[in-house]
Amino acid sequence: MLMVRSGAAAQFETLVRELGHNPLTLMRAAGLYQAQFRDPNTYIAYGRLARLLEEAARVCQQPLFGLMLAQRQNLSALGDLPMLVARTATVAEAIERVNQYLYLHAAGVTLNSEVQGEQVRLSLTLQLSSAEGLSQILQMSVAQLARFIAGLLNVNVSQIPLYLRQPWTQQQAPHDILPAARTVRFQQDFDGVVIRTQQLHSRNHQDEDALNQHLQAHLQQLQSRYPENIEGQTRAVIQRLLATGECSAAQVAAALGMHERTLQSRLQQQHTSYRQLLQSVRQTLAEQQLLYGRQSITELALQLGYAEVAVFSRHFRQWTGLSPRAWQKLHRP
Repeated sequence: MLMVRSGAAAQFETLVRELGHNPLTLMRAAGLYQAQFRDPNTYIAYGRLARLLEEAARVCQQPLFGLMLAQRQNLSALGDLPMLVARTATVAEAIERVNQYLYLHAAGVTLNSEVQGEQVRLSLTLQLSSAEGLSQILQMSVAQLARFIAGLLNVNVSQIPLYLRQPWTQQQAPHDILPAARTVRFQQDFDGVVIRTQQLHSRNHQDEDALNQHLQAHLQQLQSRYPENIEGQTRAVIQRLLATGECSAAQVAAALGMHERTLQSRLQQQHTSYRQLLQSVRQTLAEQQLLYGRQSITELALQLGYAEVAVFSRHFRQWTGLSPRAWQKLHRP
């Protein structure tokens, strides 16, 4: 089963209520529950989210519901993706790195980059099927992609047109429903956005400040979510810092606003340690990537903070009794 962060549908309840309907009823009809959306990093079935958005569009009589939802969101809807590409030098490097980490946001999604002369086509592919259709989740996903690319380029999102394969069958013009839809082009041969080829070499504007702001916002979420649970806070920060290549005990402690000795002491009081939590998080992320990701074993090892693939493979065998490749062949759907 393909999974996605519930945070991808941020502002869903607010929008549905604005449109005069009950979001909880729609959630139940899709086999989902309000509690699953309280923590944006809760994973839910991708197909059920697609069903939820299609049902909302039907009940609210809004054929552009997915676009309307994305318009109310910010980059936090993409979870850690903006942070994980923050240290890349160029837009091209950031786009290349996205596919390495997409599984942390949603499994079964691929961002494809195709240079066509002076333009670059960035298209989304969803390995997903739904009896109700995928129109709304593609609207939302493409609009989220546009916001992400706008952040990399440091331009207004309205400057990036959205391309959708779905037809526009309503009599009214799209902008009569949603002003941002003036930049939407329907009945195209792909779902995604287009930028100029020269923009690939532009400086990535998701810089150090963006990373620090993300960590500060995330720290506030952790403190409200795990008010007295330093183990939960530490585990969550490790997961976010691993892929940046800067995930020492001192750096995790700094992200939590304390000294390294204080962190180690508080973890010891909870009968654990930074090293144990690091191992646990690495194993969880490794198994997720081997199940759903597209990275090589070498790339995965680097993502998890290993300088040598052999060390990662040895640790993985200690955790599971199998090599990474053997484990993947046995478990990957």
